[in-house]
Amino acid sequence: MGRPRRHDLGQILAHARTLWLERGIAGVTTRALGGVSGASNGALYHAFGSRDGLLARVWAREAEDFLAFQRGRVAEAMDRGDPSAALVAAATAPAAYAQTNPEGARLLLAADLDDFLTPDLDDDARALLGLLRADLGRLLTDLAVALWGRRDRAAVTAVRFGVVNLPGSLLLRGADVADPLALHVLEQAVRGIASQPPPVRPVG
Repeated sequence: MGRPRRHDLGQILAHARTLWLERGIAGVTTRALGGVSGASNGALYHAFGSRDGLLARVWAREAEDFLAFQRGRVAEAMDRGDPSAALVAAATAPAAYAQTNPEGARLLLAADLDDFLTPDLDDDARALLGLLRADLGRLLTDLAVALWGRRDRAAVTAVRFGVVNLPGSLLLRGADVADPLALHVLEQAVRGIASQPPPVRPVG
């Protein structure tokens, strides 16, 4: 009896990404993925635990690339000694990313990290998403420290409003992630956040 065929997980994830972009998230099924990758259902479940685990890993790979891109934009502004511009760079990163990697941006916008935290998610995928959340948390904290010399909950939450919530409302829900009017409003709103430190929340 011959040895079972081994499949490169990176290639399988690349096939899953292509399916996602061509057919939408609903089109990423084990049957479809097996058809394009040659991997059996058993091999896919052994590698990813569940369909949720597979989807989480595909999304996480794209999210890792985006966070590196976002951090690069922030670092450039920090190097110029302009924390306010760094906050704007972080907030407008989705639009800039869409210009350089439209397919990646489309995949990222199809879901949110919390969408994958289902009971079927395996421990490895859950840990991967946890690392992404922690990476974003460090970025938010770094921005709060650069802007106001603070890392308390109120300061980090204010930065989160500018980097996560406002872009989600103004850019990610529209038809065009790089809409000039939305970008203008976002930049002005984020500069407003940067202009004044938030009140410190009382302990308790």
